[in-house]
Amino acid sequence: MPIGRVTQVVDCRESMGMGKGGGLAQRGTISECRSPDVIVVGMSPGRRHVTKPVCDITSALRREGVEFSVSTLVLNAGSGVPPDAPGIAGSVLGAYFGLTPQEIEQIEEHKVAILHHGNVRSHVVQKVRFILEHVDVKAVVVAQCPIDYEDLAKEGVKTALVMPPPDRVKTRGSVEAIVSGVTRGQTPTREKMAEVITAVTRLMKEHNPR
Repeated sequence: MPIGRVTQVVDCRESMGMGKGGGLAQRGTISECRSPDVIVVGMSPGRRHVTKPVCDITSALRREGVEFSVSTLVLNAGSGVPPDAPGIAGSVLGAYFGLTPQEIEQIEEHKVAILHHGNVRSHVVQKVRFILEHVDVKAVVVAQCPIDYEDLAKEGVKTALVMPPPDRVKTRGSVEAIVSGVTRGQTPTREKMAEVITAVTRLMKEHNPR
């Protein structure tokens, strides 16, 4: 019988972390848990895309004693924009954003996905759209820049409050909550962490009403 604490089991990652700003995990790795409930998806670590908010969110969800298991996935190609992003893909230097078949499978095993994609509104929208085209999951979008449901619906993303026209729906999954003002590379404020935890808890209760 457990006394005072709840034991959680976390599988080893495929490779070690990158040091400063990337101690969570190397790109292309996943920190798994006993049962796949919630997955926190982060950008690839690098000079601009550090994993700090992602590890804080993961730790906070576990620390708050929320009654589900939390995984973390650092994307292999989490920088840039998707190659099919209208109007911006051709003007971006460097690698394109993308998902591997393994990453799609890993995300889709979970009931809720927390998607963290940085500080450029058009990039965040297109990354969310691309992921939810490939994965049927309820998503909580976490970003530094201000973003709303209309921004996503205009690009064919299904959301909890605004839906695109039936002939323009592009996604299988849907955005159920948005938490903006989470600065990349810094620990989120208590208020922002509370918003994330509240959104995730609500979605899990809807999934498991008992």
